[in-house]
Amino acid sequence: MLATLIPLFDEKMEVCSYSIFAQKENYLLRPTMQSTSRYDNAGNVVGLEIIDSVGTEALSGNKELFIEMNEVSIYADLGSQCNADHNHIVLLIGPSIKPQEEYIERLKALKEDGYKLAMRKLLVAQFEEYKEILKLCDYILLNHQKIDISKARIYFNKMYPEMKLCAVNVNSQLEYDRLKEIGGYDLYEGEFFRIPVVKNDQDVAPLKANYINLLNVVNNSNFELTEAADIISQDPALMISMLEMVNKMTVSSGITSVRQAAALLGQKELKKWITTAVTKELCADKPSEIARMSMMRAKFAENLATSFEMPLQASELFLMGLFSNIDVMLGKPMEEALGMVVVSDNIKEALLDKTGKFYPVMDFIRQYENANWQEISRQLLLLDIDMNVIYEAYLNSLSWYRDLLSIK
Repeated sequence: MLATLIPLFDEKMEVCSYSIFAQKENYLLRPTMQSTSRYDNAGNVVGLEIIDSVGTEALSGNKELFIEMNEVSIYADLGSQCNADHNHIVLLIGPSIKPQEEYIERLKALKEDGYKLAMRKLLVAQFEEYKEILKLCDYILLNHQKIDISKARIYFNKMYPEMKLCAVNVNSQLEYDRLKEIGGYDLYEGEFFRIPVVKNDQDVAPLKANYINLLNVVNNSNFELTEAADIISQDPALMISMLEMVNKMTVSSGITSVRQAAALLGQKELKKWITTAVTKELCADKPSEIARMSMMRAKFAENLATSFEMPLQASELFLMGLFSNIDVMLGKPMEEALGMVVVSDNIKEALLDKTGKFYPVMDFIRQYENANWQEISRQLLLLDIDMNVIYEAYLNSLSWYRDLLSIK
C-alpha cells in the first residue's frame, strides 16, 4: 500500500496530531477500481491496518491519528483490526455519512467505544442539517477560505462548546499568522510551515554557523575522526548526546571521551550521526516538524536509492533529503543556504534547479508527502517499482526517525 502522514499544528506551531492518508492499490494498473474502491474490502480500514502493524509510537509519537472513514467502512469491526488505544484514534468522516438514524446510532456506539470523531467537507449551509452528528464530533475541519471564522466561532461556542476547530488549506505563513491574529481556530493544516524562504537579510546565528562548519568537515570524503570529535567537544549539547548514544550501543558503558566515541562509531556512522544531530540543532528555533520532515526525507531518499537504480549514491541521496529544508533551517534563500554547506552538484541541481540525476527522487518524495497517489502510481508504473517496496521504505524511515528520538 501507500501511506503518509499530514501534520496538524496548534498556534505555537507544535504538531498536535497527524492524518493518515493511504491507498491500497495502484489504480493505474486496474483503472476500473478507482470509482468502486470505497466499497472494496470495506471491512478492512487501511489506516487502522497501518496503526496496528506499526504502532502509534512509531507513527506519531503517540499523538492522535486521524483515519479516513466512509459510509461503508464506518460499519466495519474496528476493534478487531487494531489494538491501539482508541483514545489515540480520530475517525474522520464526511457528508457521505448522512444525518440518518442508522448512522447516528453507529457513531454513538463508536464514541462509547472510546473513538473520537472529526467532520470535514461540510458546507455552512449543512450545519443545521448535520447537528445530530456534529453533537458527537470532537473536531471539525473547515476551509478557512470559505468561512467567516469570527461568526463560526460564536456559532460553535454556543452549539458545540467542546468541539475543536481546524483550519485546512493554510498554505502560506501570511495566512497562518492572519488566522492566529483573528483567533477562533484550535488547529491548522497546510503547507505554511515549510514555505521556502525567498529573501532574508539577517545573518545566520553564530551557533548555527558552527554547526554548518561541522557539517562541512564531515562531508569532506577524507575527514579525520579526531578533527570532528574535537569540534563536537566544543558543544556541550552535542557532546552529551553523542556519549549517551554510544554508551547505549555498547554492552558496558565505558566510553568517556568524544574521541573514543568517534573511534567506536567509525567514519561512516559518525558522519551520519553528526548530520542528523546537527539538523536537530539547526531546527531548534523552527517548528519541530521541519526536523522530522528533513530527517524522514533523508532516510526515505536513502532507502529509495536501489529502486531508482542509484545504490552507490545512497549516502548522497541521504544528504539531499536532509538539506531539502536548509533554506527554512537557516532562514535564507535555498541558493544562499546551499552555498554555506559542502554538497555535490547532483544535490544542488535537484534542490535549486529541479533538474539532474537526483531530482526524480526528490520529486517522488514530495509527491508522496502530499499523498498525491495518482502521480505516485504513475511514476511507479513508469519506473516498474513495486508499491510495497516503497511502503516498506517509508515505514523504515518512520522507525529510524523514532529510534533517533529515543536517543537522548
